[in-house]
Amino acid sequence: MTPFVAIGAAVLAGLVAIGRLARFAGRALLRVVQPPWYPAQLLHQMWVIGWLSLPVVGLTALFTGSALAQQIFIGGSRFNAASTVPAVTVIGVVRELGPVLGGLMVAGRVASAMAAELGTMRVTEQIDALVTLRTDPFRWLVAPRLAAAVLVMPFLVLVSNALGVAGGWLLATQRLGFNSAQYLATTQRYLEADDVISSLVKAAVFGFIIALMGCYHGYHSGGGAAGVGRATTNAVVSSFILILLANLIITVIVFGS
Repeated sequence: MTPFVAIGAAVLAGLVAIGRLARFAGRALLRVVQPPWYPAQLLHQMWVIGWLSLPVVGLTALFTGSALAQQIFIGGSRFNAASTVPAVTVIGVVRELGPVLGGLMVAGRVASAMAAELGTMRVTEQIDALVTLRTDPFRWLVAPRLAAAVLVMPFLVLVSNALGVAGGWLLATQRLGFNSAQYLATTQRYLEADDVISSLVKAAVFGFIIALMGCYHGYHSGGGAAGVGRATTNAVVSSFILILLANLIITVIVFGS
């Protein structure tokens, strides 16, 4: 019976973790919508999450869009379909690569930073000090990060989409021999409103996941410096996995038919 006991223990531990995370998310969302709020904290987190993440998100999108256009041209040339480069590039970037790569880049930078910051505050008892001073840690620490990530991620993804398409256009016109006006006209013709809307919805969901994972693992960290390191690693890994899972779910719901 030992293998079954181990399986049962793993299942129960997983359910406990899911319940704990759900309670944490519900408590954080309640603090987001209920006053009092801290606008200064919100603006600071929007600057940290949004503005400081812009270079890495922009460069990633620019390089990826260029590489995607090159690969589509090579693959399309085998079937005499090289003219599909503008259409496939804009669809691939806006629907998938822009939001997913943007979310992963922000997760790698922001979720780890949130987990490390809150984890350090936990092990040094700064969070306990906030409670002693009658300050709700969720309202002061978690809610601004959650709201800021949800608000700024759509703007980051818009920039990511634009630079990804621009990267494909630049390579196609400068290296592959495409006419600039025709390339842009084809891009505009095949880009639909549903593509942009789904991209922005993904961005908001990814922002929620990033902030939630960073705050959750940091808030519940323990065990000194080693515990903070584990919290940082767990925040990044769980953010990556949940972003990819959420991307699949949203893609199937929006484009499955």
